[in-house]
Amino acid sequence: MANIIACNLGSYRQFRAEAYAHLAEIGLTNVEIGVPSAESVEAVRVELTGHGLTATSLLGSCDVQSETVVTDFQATLDIADKMDVKIIFVSVHAGDADRNAVYDRLRAIGENAAPAGIKVCLETHPDMAHNGDIALETMNAVGHPNICVNFDTGNVYYYNHNVTAVAEMQKILAHVGAVHLKDTNGGYRTWHFPTLGEGVVDFKTVCQTLNDADFYGPFTMELEGIEGENLDEAGVKARVADSFQHLKDIGVI
Repeated sequence: MANIIACNLGSYRQFRAEAYAHLAEIGLTNVEIGVPSAESVEAVRVELTGHGLTATSLLGSCDVQSETVVTDFQATLDIADKMDVKIIFVSVHAGDADRNAVYDRLRAIGENAAPAGIKVCLETHPDMAHNGDIALETMNAVGHPNICVNFDTGNVYYYNHNVTAVAEMQKILAHVGAVHLKDTNGGYRTWHFPTLGEGVVDFKTVCQTLNDADFYGPFTMELEGIEGENLDEAGVKARVADSFQHLKDIGVI
C-alpha cells in the first residue's frame, strides 16, 4: 500500500496564495488545511479539486478546558464530514482543569466522531501528548478509538530531553492516527526545523515502523523553518519541493 503524503499549508508561510498551484506542480496531491467555515465548504472543495488536491486532514480548535467543548466541537465534526475528511488535527492543553473531566470530554468527542469514521488526533504538544509516555497515559485514560495521537517527529525533540522520534513513537504505535513529518537539529526548545533530511530525524525508520503496524498516513510535511531565517517565496517553495524529494529518495514514496 502506498503512503499518503500531504503538506501543511503553513509550510508556505506568507506565500500560501501560491501553495495549491505549487503543490500541483511538484505532484504532491494532499493537503492539511484549517477548518473552513460552514458557508465556504463548497468553495474550498471546488478550489482543491481544481488543483487536483485532496484535504486529508483539517486543523481544528479544541478547548478541552471548556465545559462546552463537546457541543462546540460538533460544528468541526460536521464540516469534516461534509468535506469527507477523516482526520482532524487538534492541540489540547488540560492546564489546571480536572484531568478526569478532560478525559470524559475527549471520550464524548470520540463518540460523536465515530459515526462518520473521523479520528480526532492530538498533537505532540504539552501537556497531554508531548512525549510517548504522556501520550500513552492520555490515550489509556480516554480509551476511545476515535481519539488518537498526531505524532510530530520534530516536536518530540523540541519538548523533551534525550529522546528519539522512533523510540517515542513506538510507545504509542497503536494510537497513532496521523503524523507530522518535521525535521529538527534535535535541540530542546530550539526552533530549528529545516528541510526534511537536513536534521536528525530518521524518516525512513519512522515510516517503515508505522507501515509495519498497518499505518500508511496521512504523513503530513510540516516545515516550520529556522529561527532568524528570512526565506523568500522561491526559498519556501524550494524547501517544500526538496522535502518531498527527500521522501522519494529514501523510498517513503
